[in-house]
Amino acid sequence: MKEVLDFLHSEEGLTVVEYVLAAALLVSALVAFFSFQGETLNQKITTSIDKIS
Repeated sequence: MKEVLDFLHSEEGLTVVEYVLAAALLVSALVAFFSFQGETLNQKITTSIDKIS
């Protein structure tokens, strides 16, 4: 735990590798979310459009 806190408080800043890893993690999370929720969202949008029409 001390190592994590030391890392967070270091003044070296993030390296490019850490930014790339963070971006990859974010993209993976978004892909997983929309993969599982895609059909549900599609049904809700279709139902809403049908009600408006």
